[in-house]
Amino acid sequence: MTRPTRCRRICMEPAYDSFFPDGVLTGEEVIMTLDEYETIRLIDLEEYTQHECAKQMNISRTTVAEIYKSARYKMADSVVNGKQLLITGGNYQFCDGMTSPFCKKHCNRAVNSVVRSEILKKEGNKMRIAVTYEDGKIYQHFGHTSQFKLYDIEDGKIASTQIVDTNGQGHGALSGFLSQGEVDVLICGGIGGGAQSALAEAEIKLYGGVSGDADEAVNAYLEGKLDFNPNVQCSHHAHEHSCGGHQCGEDKHGCSGN
Repeated sequence: MTRPTRCRRICMEPAYDSFFPDGVLTGEEVIMTLDEYETIRLIDLEEYTQHECAKQMNISRTTVAEIYKSARYKMADSVVNGKQLLITGGNYQFCDGMTSPFCKKHCNRAVNSVVRSEILKKEGNKMRIAVTYEDGKIYQHFGHTSQFKLYDIEDGKIASTQIVDTNGQGHGALSGFLSQGEVDVLICGGIGGGAQSALAEAEIKLYGGVSGDADEAVNAYLEGKLDFNPNVQCSHHAHEHSCGGHQCGEDKHGCSGN
């Protein structure tokens, strides 16, 4: 009997999940899975050893070596042969930021005392601004964001902030999440048409196409100087299938539980 594949633990989905060669397109694609992407991120970017990578991903050192070799080959095939690289699918689950001592500086789910799983209620008539958030920056894909930073505004100034975890919710649920959190304004990077419509129905004003430091963007908004794109779109929606979350176990092939 074939031994079942152990679900690989990853910290986050990629902010950029498709890459196109600049030139004559071959029409061919290379599919890199999210667990393959995670080995590239951990070993090549975060400079983990393969042993540390194995501990973080909750798999064996041998399995890491196999996944890493496959990922590097796919990157080379894309770069050398001019093939579009897509990052999707795989056998994975998200880490919770607590289970591995090897979670390091850029784990998007690391435990932090200021990160909440529930949104604190808004006091009085304060305005509430939400920003898609990662490491102090505006996260560039609304439907993939794992955190929002919320700013409560009083007398035109930031009165208080909180960072909240979306708990793996995807495109279909995030507008409801923000609406229940009494959000008035959303600042983000890319966002798809469906999410824009849902935000409009919830009467949440959208300022998309924004990048850079989250705090600076909010201050720019308060000063009437925010540079945004009223016609923003999310470029990778063409390669996704929305199921209300990114662990549906069908289109994205994520494992069913955390």
